[in-house]
Amino acid sequence: MAIEIHLDEILKSRGMTSKELCRLVGITEANLSILRSGKAKGIRFGTINKICYYLQCDVGDILKFDGNLEVDEDEE
Repeated sequence: MAIEIHLDEILKSRGMTSKELCRLVGITEANLSILRSGKAKGIRFGTINKICYYLQCDVGDILKFDGNLEVDEDEE
């Protein structure tokens, strides 16, 4: 995946559990797990806004571009 997810590191550094973040943000643990694993195809700006607010971080702290272009099978 060209976009790397660093949510686990931010959660750990903030001393917050994923369960607690789910409760604050209003998403299911299953959806947060998909995001944390890097298997999410997208995320709503409203959700990322809440995650950044409650973790007191920037979007760039959570999402990193690895420099590679990834083309979905649908786009080929």
